[in-house]
Amino acid sequence: MTRYFLGVDVGGTKTHALIADENGRVVGFGRSGPGNWEGVGYAGSTRALTEAVGAALNQAGLAVTDIAGAGMGLSGFDWPSERQDHLDAIRPLGLTCPLEIVNDATLGLLAGTSEGWGVSVVAGTGCNARGWSKDHTREGRAVGGGGDWSGEYAGGADVVIRAMRSVAFEWLKRGPQTALTQCFIDHFGAGDLAGLMEGVYLHHYELAPELALLVFEVARWGDPEALEVMHWAGDALGQLAIGVINQLDLQTEIFEVVLIGSLHDGSPVLNQALRDAVCRVAPGAQFVRLSVPPVVGGVLLGMEEAGLNGYKIRQRLIESTGEKIKNGG
Repeated sequence: MTRYFLGVDVGGTKTHALIADENGRVVGFGRSGPGNWEGVGYAGSTRALTEAVGAALNQAGLAVTDIAGAGMGLSGFDWPSERQDHLDAIRPLGLTCPLEIVNDATLGLLAGTSEGWGVSVVAGTGCNARGWSKDHTREGRAVGGGGDWSGEYAGGADVVIRAMRSVAFEWLKRGPQTALTQCFIDHFGAGDLAGLMEGVYLHHYELAPELALLVFEVARWGDPEALEVMHWAGDALGQLAIGVINQLDLQTEIFEVVLIGSLHDGSPVLNQALRDAVCRVAPGAQFVRLSVPPVVGGVLLGMEEAGLNGYKIRQRLIESTGEKIKNGG
């Protein structure tokens, strides 16, 4: 009898559900809106899960009782004390199989590594770092959601704020001129530097994370201040990874570091600074850009919970997932 496994990726903007059989053949895919409880509440998480999982089951022609194992990566699941609340939000699905839930950064690690262990570094709107030991018995983490006071850098929002600091230093004569200044002036239509600073201080202009794209562009021009921001961001992300590496005693191991999120595509300077920081502590680190949907990691986690080593068929699962999503699910 064929066994089927469910993977779910719950994020702040979307939720994906994927069902595959034990041979790595994807039979169902579903999507819905945001499910992070911090944005939609636990009731909203349940709604997103019900819609995405229901769509995947319908496409596969399966009932929820046909699922042999399930793995879920949940954005916003940061602390052990939140585990029961998340399980309560999942319970209405009616799953009767073994189930494991992890932070969504861990899901990307499972999807992106060849054997399901190592370190992940997320750099998108925010940032995160997670890790699993080789025997899957220990988990490492570098982010708790504290931000500034706990030294958790550098997502897109942090890059923009750091760049704006260089602009402020030019205005205050504390630092050199930078091409970032005129780019911010043009973006906001501020007229001049004084108008830009007044608008930012009075919150007329929003320093949105998306402005990181502007900072990347100025860095590509070779502006020293923008390049300094890239070096700072890469090193800060590397420090997150180093924390996880130290927690898991990976300093002398050969392991994969999975790079997740749009910022890793923004600047080679950022990625080089990240690599340099990590390799000073763990020279055996091998860097991999996540190129598959994180929900694949959920299926692999579900297989593991059911006692199956899904990494033997990981490549087949990845290919089948790509075909399913390319064809519109």
